[in-house]
Amino acid sequence: MTADRAAPPHPAEHVPVVIIGAGPVGVTAALLLARRGVPSVLLERHTGVYPLPRALVVDDEVRRIIQAAGIGEQFSEIARPGNGLRLLDARHRVMAEFRRTGHGPHGYPQTSMFEQPVLERLLREALARRPACELRGGVEVTGIGPETEGPVRVTYRDDDGERQLWADAVLGCDGANSLTRDAIGAVWEDLGFEESWTVIDVRTSAGVRCWEGVDQVCDPDRPATFMRVGEDTYRWEFRLHDGQERPVRELVAPWLPRSYEGDFEVVREARYTFRARVADRWRSGRVLLLGDAAHLTPPFIGQGLCGGLRDAYNLAWKLARVLQQGSDERLLDTYESERKPHARHVIRLAVATGWAMTGGQDRAAALRRGALRAAVRIPGLTRAAARDLSPALTAGPLVRRRTRLSRRGLGGSLCPQPRVRADGASTRLDELLGASFAVLSAVPLAPSLQALAAGLSAPVLSVAQLGDDGRLADWLRAGRADAVLLRPDRVVLDVVPAGGRDFTGAAAWAPLLHTTRGPHPSPRTGDNRLPRSATR
Repeated sequence: MTADRAAPPHPAEHVPVVIIGAGPVGVTAALLLARRGVPSVLLERHTGVYPLPRALVVDDEVRRIIQAAGIGEQFSEIARPGNGLRLLDARHRVMAEFRRTGHGPHGYPQTSMFEQPVLERLLREALARRPACELRGGVEVTGIGPETEGPVRVTYRDDDGERQLWADAVLGCDGANSLTRDAIGAVWEDLGFEESWTVIDVRTSAGVRCWEGVDQVCDPDRPATFMRVGEDTYRWEFRLHDGQERPVRELVAPWLPRSYEGDFEVVREARYTFRARVADRWRSGRVLLLGDAAHLTPPFIGQGLCGGLRDAYNLAWKLARVLQQGSDERLLDTYESERKPHARHVIRLAVATGWAMTGGQDRAAALRRGALRAAVRIPGLTRAAARDLSPALTAGPLVRRRTRLSRRGLGGSLCPQPRVRADGASTRLDELLGASFAVLSAVPLAPSLQALAAGLSAPVLSVAQLGDDGRLADWLRAGRADAVLLRPDRVVLDVVPAGGRDFTGAAAWAPLLHTTRGPHPSPRTGDNRLPRSATR
C-alpha cells in the first residue's frame, strides 16, 4: 500500500476578463463584452438561477440595455407595462398618482414589470449561445490579487480543488458583500438610510385589488409597498416595528376580498434591511466594481437593478476599447467619474422618496407627511415626478455639457430611440446603429468631421432620411445642435452647435479614444494597485 500523494495543482489559465457573480449585472456585462468580441469567464457560487423574485421593475432606458444585450424581444414577451406609482394614505385613499407612459423616449414602456428569475433564465440562455462566454457555476472565489504588473490573479475553488485564473480585467458583480470590493480596499459611504422590512410574495387566484402599478401606503404605523408580480403572484413589503409581528393574512387583508378563504400560498417571507450606500472607490487598475458591489439603493423608486445594468452598459464598451484596441487606460477612469455621481443622485432620490412615503421613524415624520400632502397638490408636480428618473451624466472628458449657445445642451444625455426605416423595414434606432459610435446630423458635415467620424468607425446618418416622423430632427433642434456624436452606450459625447462647423471638445476626448490597434499593457502605478490580497 502506497501513501496518497497530493494532487498536482491545476495549471493557471489566462482569460481577457473574469466576471465574479453571474446575476443579471454580471451576465449582462458578459453579453455586452461578447458583442464586442471580448471573451469572459463568469464565476458563480450557485449552480442555477435563484428561483424567487427579487427585482421586479425596470424603466425604458434599461429596456434599451436589455435590447443591447440581445434579449430585447424575448424580454418583451415576459414583461408587462406598469402604470407607475400611487401614494395611498393609511385608509388606502389615493393621495397622488405618478403615471408612466406606455411608450417612453427609449422606445419602450417607461415602467416594465417582470419576474427576475425569468429575466435571469433569458440572460443565461443568451450566454449559452455566445462561445466567447463561459459560466462556471458552483464555485467559490477565494482570492483576488495581490496585483502586480500585468494580469490580475483570481483564485477559486470547485469540486476538484483550487484553481487560478489570470485576467486582463476583473469585474466584481458579487453583490453587497463583495469580495472584490474588499480586494480593492473600498469601503462604504453611508448615505443615511437604514430600515428593516419584511418582503412577502404570495400566489393566489383571489381578486386582489391592483391597479397594475406600484402602491406606496404612507401610513406611519405600517408603511407598505404593493404590486402584482405575475399572473397570480403579488409582492407586499412592510416596514418592521419591534414587537409588532402580525400574520401575513392580516397584513395583506386590505387588498383581498372580504372573508376570502380560497387558495393563498406564501411563496416567500423574508426580512431585508434596506440601505443607501456608495463605495468610496470603484476601481483599482483593471479591477472594477459594478451593481450592488458599488452601490446600494433603497427600493422605493425601483432603481436597484437599473443602476447595475447602467454600470455594465457604461463600462463594457470602454473596457473593450482598452483591451482590444489599445485605447488609453484613462478611459476606464471615466466609468467611476460618470457612474458614481449618477448613482448617488438616484440613491438620494430613493431615500427622499422613502422618507416622504413611509414617514420615517423620527420626530419629523409628521412634518414630512404634511409636506407631502401639500406637495402633491401643486399643479404639474406629479407629471414632472413621473418623467425619466435618470439625469444626464455630469461633465467630463467624454461628456461635453456646455456650448456657446447653451449652458447644458444635449451633452451627457441619452439619444432617444424612435423606430426608423432601414432597407424598407421598420426597426429600432439602436439596431441600425449597431455597437459603434455614430453621428446623427441635420446638415451636411464638413470634410474634417467626416474624417473624424471615419477615424472612430462611426456611421454618419442624416436624420432627415431615417423615416422617424421627424423625432430626431426635433430633438436636435430643441438641443440647438446641428449634429451629435453618440457613444456606443448612446450617450451624447459632443455636439456641433447650430450654425457651427466643429464638435466643441474633440481635443479633450480624442486622446482617450485613440487606438493603437493592438493589446495595450496596463500601466500600473502604486496608487492603482490592490492594497492586499483579498481572500476568503
